[in-house]
Amino acid sequence: MTDRTHITQTGGLDTHPVAEMYASEHQRGELSRREFMVRATALGLSAAAAYSLIGVNPAQADGHRVTPAAGGTLRIQQEVRALKDPRTFDWSQMANVTRGFLEYLIEYNADGSFSGILLDSWEANEDATVYTLNVRQGITWNNGDPFTAEDVAANFVGWCDGTVEGNSMATRMGGLVDPETNQVRDGAIEVVDEYTVRVTYPSPDITLVPGIADYPSAVQHRDLIGTNPADHGVGTGAYRITSYEVGVSARLERNPDHTYWGETYLDEIVFVDLGQDPAAWFAGAEADEFDMTYETVGEFVDLFAAIGWTQSEVTTAATVVIRPNQGNAPYDDVRVRRAIAMAVDPQVCLDLGINGQGVTAENHHVCPIHPEYAELDPLVHDPAGAQALLEEAGHAETEFELISIDDDYRKNTTDAVAAQLRDAGFNVTRTIIPGSTFWNDWTSYPFSSTNWNHRELGVQILNLAYRTGVPWNESGFSNAEFDELLTQANGIQDADARREVMARLQTIMQDEGVTLQPYWRSLFRHYRDGIVNADMHPKFEINVHYLGFAA
Repeated sequence: MTDRTHITQTGGLDTHPVAEMYASEHQRGELSRREFMVRATALGLSAAAAYSLIGVNPAQADGHRVTPAAGGTLRIQQEVRALKDPRTFDWSQMANVTRGFLEYLIEYNADGSFSGILLDSWEANEDATVYTLNVRQGITWNNGDPFTAEDVAANFVGWCDGTVEGNSMATRMGGLVDPETNQVRDGAIEVVDEYTVRVTYPSPDITLVPGIADYPSAVQHRDLIGTNPADHGVGTGAYRITSYEVGVSARLERNPDHTYWGETYLDEIVFVDLGQDPAAWFAGAEADEFDMTYETVGEFVDLFAAIGWTQSEVTTAATVVIRPNQGNAPYDDVRVRRAIAMAVDPQVCLDLGINGQGVTAENHHVCPIHPEYAELDPLVHDPAGAQALLEEAGHAETEFELISIDDDYRKNTTDAVAAQLRDAGFNVTRTIIPGSTFWNDWTSYPFSSTNWNHRELGVQILNLAYRTGVPWNESGFSNAEFDELLTQANGIQDADARREVMARLQTIMQDEGVTLQPYWRSLFRHYRDGIVNADMHPKFEINVHYLGFAA
């Protein structure tokens, strides 16, 4: 078996000319360590090789895992959502359950590195047009079939299928999708041999590795792509689902009928759904109903620490957007959208929405921790100017219904926006919808708030959320210049050069009033003493194979 606690230290290239350039930039203080790890390992460098380039021992890296004791049951507080075709997963909670048996080609680690799971290694050519993927050998599906390059290729074909409603993976595949057919381009995916796949783009694209490390890219058996994994349970992971009740609980147990390729420790994992209210989570912790939170928010961060639970914090590009949908009047008028932005102070949203646990943002959804972030002039908070612009647009008396889920930080942030809009003279009605129904229409509300996960690159989030016509474009934004520039940015490996394009993309976002995006979140998780490898992940990921109790 392969010891999964050491996967990030094996496989991958020993060197790469572009990675060596990045290492020099890091040594000169021009790149943070996290930024260097993202760039270098995305090219195929192993984490160990990347660390060696900058003289760091991997055992000292953020998120370094330890080997737990064998056995035990771990209970995790988390929403239990209905499962579906993984390509259409739209919440991390779904993947956290299926990750026990549906694994990924590549994973994103807390230190910023990418490492192989079902891939042993990969390599990008110097202009990022050709990627060679080397499949880890000796893996079998739990139905007995061998895992081979044919499975990898079939998943790429499925990911590229833009005709599947809600398939956000097609957005992540970029130039691999033929815009005429909404299917994979001819010749883009080639099975070289039983354990090698070659991926060829028509033009440079740096987003492949981050894209296939995101949670909707769970790898299905080649004959089951497009199906709901809850219906068949076929996967390469160590666990199987023994019970699943939406809104209540999900139970995984070590699969006795499957010889797992790696190492895992727990006998059983139970996901306990206590709803959206963090007060209920805290009460559940005090009542010994679970051992680890999915996340901890607001004032409850301090409360969990006060009862002696271990606290894990990570700085991220996770956020909340409060966006008008441009397919609905009056939000089709840029003056209305800009008036909304002018009326809201991001600092107030940060303070009231998440108890100040983060930093302010700038309404363009690109974070200072993204390699290509461009610094723009500060936002102007001008309530009087907002009212004048609203009057010019003829909507001084219009009623604005602002919708949110009924929870903690999203509700609180949206309340803070509504209060500021009212102070600026807007006629605002607040509508609060229970979580059980809110997510059914999250992309189509005329004016509402949504949370977004961290992504490794700024171009990733712009591709997913703001490109014309993509499944997760909840703002209804469509701008030909923006789309063209974004495609250009996807092909620029050098972050400094990409930043020049990003400056224009960020400016377009602000000028068009696409969204209120007021802050970047620090994320927190708490867990009982004695649990290991449970630290908060920048993207909320929980890999049950790594979890356990201290030896």
